[in-house]
Amino acid sequence: MSRAPIGFELQEEGNRGDPALINVTQINVNYPGYPPPNNQTDLSRFEIEVAPGGSDPHLYPSVSEKSPAPIGFEGQVQDELKENGEDNSVTVNMDSPQDNSKDTASLLAEETMMINEKATLFFRDGKKKIDYVLAYEPGDNEDVKKQQRRKTFEKNLIEEGLELEHEGKESSKNGKTCFTKVHIPWETLTRYAELLNVKMPLAENDMETQLESCFENCWKMFPSPFELDEDVLPTETNYFTAPFNRSRMDQYIGVEYKKGEGQFVIKDKDTFFTNAQRSKICYEILSRAHFTEMDEEEDRVNKKFGVRKLVDNQTYNAAYPLHDGRYHSDHSLLTVGKDSDRHLLYELWARPGMWYKYQPLDQIRSYFGEKIGIYFTWLGYYTTMLIPAAVTGLIAFIYGLATIMDDVPSSEICDNATIGNYTMCPMCDQRCSYWRLSDSCMYSRATYLFDNHATVAFAIVMALWASFFHEFWKRKQAEIEYEWDVADFEDGEETVRPEYEAGVKRRRTNPVTNRDEPYVPQWSKCFRYFTSFSVLVFFLALVLAAVFSVILYRIVMSAILYGNSESLIKTRASFISSISAACINLVIILILNQFYQRVAYVLTEMEQHRTLTEWEDAFTFKMFLFQFVNFYSSIFYIAFFKGKFVGRPGDYNRSLLDKRQEECDPSGCLIELCIQLGIVMVGKQIINNVKEILIPKLMVWFRSRQSLKETSEEKVYSRWEQDYNLASMPALGLFDEYLEMVIQYGFVTIFVAAFPLAPLFALINNIIEIRVDAYKFTTQWKRPLAERAQDIGIWFGILRGISAIAVISNAAIIAFTSEFIPKLVYQYGYSPDQTLSGYTQFSLSNFKVQYFARESVPDDKKMDIFGNVTQCRFRGYFEEDSSNPGQYDFTMAFWHILAAKLAFVVIFENLVVFCTWLVMYLVPDMPYKVKLQMLRENFLSKEALFNAETIQKQRERSASNN
Repeated sequence: MSRAPIGFELQEEGNRGDPALINVTQINVNYPGYPPPNNQTDLSRFEIEVAPGGSDPHLYPSVSEKSPAPIGFEGQVQDELKENGEDNSVTVNMDSPQDNSKDTASLLAEETMMINEKATLFFRDGKKKIDYVLAYEPGDNEDVKKQQRRKTFEKNLIEEGLELEHEGKESSKNGKTCFTKVHIPWETLTRYAELLNVKMPLAENDMETQLESCFENCWKMFPSPFELDEDVLPTETNYFTAPFNRSRMDQYIGVEYKKGEGQFVIKDKDTFFTNAQRSKICYEILSRAHFTEMDEEEDRVNKKFGVRKLVDNQTYNAAYPLHDGRYHSDHSLLTVGKDSDRHLLYELWARPGMWYKYQPLDQIRSYFGEKIGIYFTWLGYYTTMLIPAAVTGLIAFIYGLATIMDDVPSSEICDNATIGNYTMCPMCDQRCSYWRLSDSCMYSRATYLFDNHATVAFAIVMALWASFFHEFWKRKQAEIEYEWDVADFEDGEETVRPEYEAGVKRRRTNPVTNRDEPYVPQWSKCFRYFTSFSVLVFFLALVLAAVFSVILYRIVMSAILYGNSESLIKTRASFISSISAACINLVIILILNQFYQRVAYVLTEMEQHRTLTEWEDAFTFKMFLFQFVNFYSSIFYIAFFKGKFVGRPGDYNRSLLDKRQEECDPSGCLIELCIQLGIVMVGKQIINNVKEILIPKLMVWFRSRQSLKETSEEKVYSRWEQDYNLASMPALGLFDEYLEMVIQYGFVTIFVAAFPLAPLFALINNIIEIRVDAYKFTTQWKRPLAERAQDIGIWFGILRGISAIAVISNAAIIAFTSEFIPKLVYQYGYSPDQTLSGYTQFSLSNFKVQYFARESVPDDKKMDIFGNVTQCRFRGYFEEDSSNPGQYDFTMAFWHILAAKLAFVVIFENLVVFCTWLVMYLVPDMPYKVKLQMLRENFLSKEALFNAETIQKQRERSASNN
């Protein structure tokens, strides 16, 4: 008796009457290497070798030499066809380059390899899809406990309704990995789909075109180079959806009524649920199955369940859903079409040449799930919003560059022989000597690039930009929530975490669902949160200690460099210490990041959160607090503390370890702040991008090199083994991706007054980041679990918090760090001609060196250069008290400037707050068309419920009559 057919094209003779299998060529196929020669594989060691109801395990496809290539993989040579007495026409793909040097054997080998590889997306019967794969490397002396865990775990999976099929290590290319393939049959699939409230299409959306505005219709008439080609990516039909219910199966899209059978049937059970939905449902079963033989109470205490635990303890090396094929193809996508969804995503999204195109968001969501789809939606939206910000910042920078030579204060320092020749007080104790004001010429020129009138206007624009960013994202998010059926995910669809179910002993009836669920009492939550908070504060203090050490480094290094005999080093002491301190700070940030991630994970686990969303929000909040202090503390120090509490010559502040604090250059600290920002922000982006590209590639190369050494044609390089050799998505999922972007958002908004080019660098980075992430997800990582999510989670609240801090921060930077306010006060209050001529002299004070403290007197006074110095100048607004020699007090100009600074902060903040409120009032959170479509969908859901009851009654009456 002939074997059952496999693959996409095959059938038995007895099946020819099946209309689904008409006009399909039959060919003889077998998987190479199955069974292994001479019975090399001891199949008896697998107690559950074949899926229940499965077919012969020794079937894997390979095209025989005499049989023609199957439909869809044409290209055979005419001579072979003539020998078989068939039509001698040859089907050739004219859209891909043909290699004339290839002989018949090589062409046939390539086609055979593709067929074999595609067949490994199914069980051996060629019909059952592989929904999940469990991989393990047993080794010669494997722990017996691991074997027992796998045996118990797989037995429980079968009891839950899953079907399994095993592949021994003899069939793998590397010769050491075993695979367990998991298939979820239809009955189990529909049962869990109903339990998980999976949304399924109910009716075609008949309101979408009606609600399109005139502007949208006009806009579509103009071709755009950023749009994806509709011939390659046709517009998908939008549907109204409803939660899946087996009793209303006949009302969903994809179901038809057969008069002959008198019932509703699924048109195609294999495509009714998407591959992403199937793998998600399968994972829900895998994550709750037990792997030890113990009673329920003991299992709950020891948490002996779930595939994640088995992967963590190396019982399985990996657990993953399969990619649906190769990501590359020799055929033209435009004329031949896609080989698979993965191939389509690579060509339209992950390929570097598509960097300027819009993202295929619906396809991303369909392939990777809503959670990853929402991330790329938000990243694309953020990148788009950065374009006007980057253009405005570039204009502000160009303005500073164009007017740099017209700046009076810097010109006085650089070009005025009198002012530039001022003798300045030493910058540190003893080791530093006197110096000329003209030495800071380069600093003053560079400072003006980022400290001019355009910078102030840009800071106001960016504060308003942040408000528009949040409000328009809320609208975009509302559209995504509706279109992707996740609007009520957190309230109605999200399930309890398996770890929560197993770890919580107390149970009570949920007042909403009336179901018995685990419960953590309020007093226990308070105790856990208090413990977590205490540990959090301790480690935040540790971060501040690391920042404090960098500050000490800056102080000591500046003193050493200022005391250097080389004039080149001495004049650039502050510049060198700033750059080196920023680099050291970046290294400390990256090291501490890894440590704090583990601490935050342990604390979040201890808090026992009910759902995955709650767990992720709590973990995210802790990690962001760490990172906020980690990344921004040194920048806040330069922006708001450095040079503000130094004191004055003769009375320096030595409260910090009895050391004199750092001073700013006479032109201010803004350029140092800019240097720190540039190194930390750009350096972090470069390191992250290199890490995201190189590390996955190296991991894939390292893991696949053993498989690639095997050149035997007897073994298929199966889809599951190719995916096994790919890198795994990090355990924390998208956390690192979001964190990277949110930290960047902080640089773009909180300190934008000091670095107007930040949005431009962020824009360039994000354009690269989107394609790097796309390439990583599509080609270098195993296919991640298609998880659902309603929104970007707590990240939205964090972004709003950053924006609120940014308003205060930018107001303070302009007022207290830049020279904008002092220049205005001088120009309109003290200048005789209302210009900045004389401002440099106005901002400096005189000090008589006879009043220096003993530890401040320079060791080398450089008499040959400065002569006998009787007084020096320093940055500040002081004058000597005539009635008390040696006592210096603030001048009236200091109090005028301070009052102007405080007034500016108040006006700036109130102006931005009012504009933010106005934007929130004018821009509704949800578009009007989304509201209407939601009402329409609710109406159809209710109507479907009534129809289901009517149909049920009709069936009951029909049954009673018969």
